[in-house]
Amino acid sequence: MIIDSHCHLNLLDLVPFEGSLEAALQDSRDRGVGAFICIGVDLETQPAVMAIAEAHQDVYATVGIHPNHVVEHIDFEQLRHYATQRHVVAIGETGLDYHYTPESAVLQQASLEQHIQLAKDLDLPLVIHTREARRDTLDLLSQAGPRAGVMHCFTEDWETAKRALDLGFYISFSGVLTFKNAQALREVAAQVPLDRLMVETDSPWLAPVPHRGRSNRPAYVIEVARVLAELRGVSLEEMTTITRANTRSLFKLP
Repeated sequence: MIIDSHCHLNLLDLVPFEGSLEAALQDSRDRGVGAFICIGVDLETQPAVMAIAEAHQDVYATVGIHPNHVVEHIDFEQLRHYATQRHVVAIGETGLDYHYTPESAVLQQASLEQHIQLAKDLDLPLVIHTREARRDTLDLLSQAGPRAGVMHCFTEDWETAKRALDLGFYISFSGVLTFKNAQALREVAAQVPLDRLMVETDSPWLAPVPHRGRSNRPAYVIEVARVLAELRGVSLEEMTTITRANTRSLFKLP
């Protein structure tokens, strides 16, 4: 069995998709996905994320505000309320993204700092998104000192990975790892210690080869693990075992 460590299950019914959320979950289970981490990105959609986790024994939730959704006034008390509910295993997705909304950099940094504090208060790991903001992201994480976390959908260079690893973070790879033009990323993945590797889909986006051009689904996480296994010279079964153990360890899954 394998775990999809980062997916947006609440969006699967909202995109062109071959079937419903329930069909996607069952198809994924049939293909060997044993658990799903459903990611929170804003307060508006957090109730849907929580409801999916509540309704499925193998789905867990995270609570957070994606940097592209940061606003001037965030109700962090409401965020804290959600984060104390059962099935919640992490804080995030949080982080910094200067690609789409560089004008909100200061707000994003303040939000990340508050997410870090919330994670420390509740002894939960962080789910970090970073895009065109690697230095600021790592500097804030280094200064604030969270317990642990994961750099999700990692697409950065080895220097960034090494700094994150030194901070105690895991590195999670998505379908981007399978893309033809991702050789540099595969070289990074070949160096990450086996006990820090995780896999994800980030579905419904970033469908891996050979499913590019379709809506992504958690079942496709196996394709990411397959590429990682080839890079590391281990069997697919070994890689699923490794990434499952790492994900369970970080998120304290049963």
